[in-house]
Formats: sequence, C-alpha cells, structure tokens
Amino acid sequence: MRFKEILMMKTKKQLATLLVVLAMLMPMAIQAEERAEVWLPSLITDSPQEGFELAIKLSRMGVKSTQPSKEVLFRERAKYSQNGEALMHASEVIAVHFQTVAAANDYWN
Repeated sequence: MRFKEILMMKTKKQLATLLVVLAMLMPMAIQAEERAEVWLPSLITDSPQEGFELAIKLSRMGVKSTQPSKEVLFRERAKYSQNGEALMHASEVIAVHFQTVAAANDYWN
C-alpha cells in the first residue's frame, strides 16, 4: 500500500485494520533482523593493518550488497581486473573506508 493511499483512507475502520496488520507484521520483521548475520560487530581493530583489511572487507561487502548475483560479479571481475582505471577507483573506495576505520580507532594512538 502506498503512502498516498494511506492518507486517502476515509474510515477509522480502514485505518484500524492497517494498524492491526502492521502490528502483526512487526514481530516477523524483528525476528528476521535478529536472524541476520552480524558481519560487522565493530569498526575497532587492534592495528592499522587490521583496519586496512576491514576497509577491504567493507568495500567488498558494498559490492556484494549492490550486486547480489555471484554470476554477474565473477563475469564482471574478469573485465575490471584488467582495467587500470577501474582498479584505481576500487583503491579509492578502500581508502575512504580506511579513513573511516582509522578515525573510529583514533588513528591507533
């Protein structure tokens, strides 16, 4: 149901029905979230090297989230692995993530 349709509801009964349905769905959404694998418990790492490895993982997870098809990922990897410009862009993304991780770790001071 679209937000506009919700606003157009004319009766209290329609609104009450919607609220009941949402209340029934909420526990299912919470359970699904609880089952989700936690792959990023923290940005805190013991060393800059671990921080850099985390930055790479963040970059890879971003790609995986953006393109969930493994077939497409592997097909495209062959193309961009031979493209210097694409590799430089990948390095830039890792560098941005590393800046985030370094700041979260107070630059390992």
